[in-house]
Amino acid sequence: MGQKVHPYGFRVGYTKNWRSRWFSKQDYAKLLHEDLALKASLRDRLKAAGVSSIEVDRPGNKLRVTIRTSRPGIVIGRKGAEIEKLKQELAGRTRREVFIDIQEVHKPELDAQLVSESIALQLEKRVAFRRAMRKAVDSALRFGCKGIKVRVSGRLNGAEIARSEWYLQGQLPLHTLRADIDYGFSEARTTYGVIGVKAWVYKGEILDTQARPSLFGEPEPRRMPPRDRRERDRRPVPPAPLAEPSGPPVQAAPGELPQPARMSTPITPPLAPPQPSWKQELKPEPLAASLSTETQAESAGPAEGPSGAEDQAQKE
Repeated sequence: MGQKVHPYGFRVGYTKNWRSRWFSKQDYAKLLHEDLALKASLRDRLKAAGVSSIEVDRPGNKLRVTIRTSRPGIVIGRKGAEIEKLKQELAGRTRREVFIDIQEVHKPELDAQLVSESIALQLEKRVAFRRAMRKAVDSALRFGCKGIKVRVSGRLNGAEIARSEWYLQGQLPLHTLRADIDYGFSEARTTYGVIGVKAWVYKGEILDTQARPSLFGEPEPRRMPPRDRRERDRRPVPPAPLAEPSGPPVQAAPGELPQPARMSTPITPPLAPPQPSWKQELKPEPLAASLSTETQAESAGPAEGPSGAEDQAQKE
């Protein structure tokens, strides 16, 4: 099975801020459950107001709730009557001094939570899921987002086997930390089951993460840049002392070049064909043998012939 990472939690502390900003050494679990119940009740009560997110701060013994909504008029009410009633209700439940801040979402088409809630509302009204998804994708691209992905899962169109359908337009770099990706999830409770709706909206990259103020609202202490592990392990090597020249540079005499080995017999190629027998028979005698035969003939005297026989007869 695939292990999915939440796009918001993956970037918390880098480009995203915490949704609840407080810390307590005592009654931590109690305050955590109080936050969860508070957010669930506010979402249920302000369902028609288009609530994008609810953030909780606990400065001291006080409680500050920040509500981001696309319809602030519904939350505030006529002359602030609704927000005052909500403030008194929260103060009586938590027994703390409550402050409520309202922030308006100017482009709800680019808010992932509002996009998923609008698709879920259309599915509950029995609108075709493909039409609702395509409409949300087109409106988000028209308002200037760089990429959007919408996914619905469940018994689509009342089918007996649940399946998933999704649309993706533009780019969606989920592994890039500096990418500003908004994520939203909601459920459509239909007559044939629950259909889950997820939305991812890519709004661009946040490049000034070092220059922007801290996510905590307070200046952070300066930190030394982390050193590379190889640089940390590498020890400095002292430079070798340079020898001072005592005189002018002298070039060394070149050595003897290697001479080829001399062989008494001629080298025949390894693949030379053997000589035929008739060539061996007609092979001329060497010059040394012919010279030796001529010297022997001269030392023996003139050969006896017809002229030699006549001279001997005249002597007799």
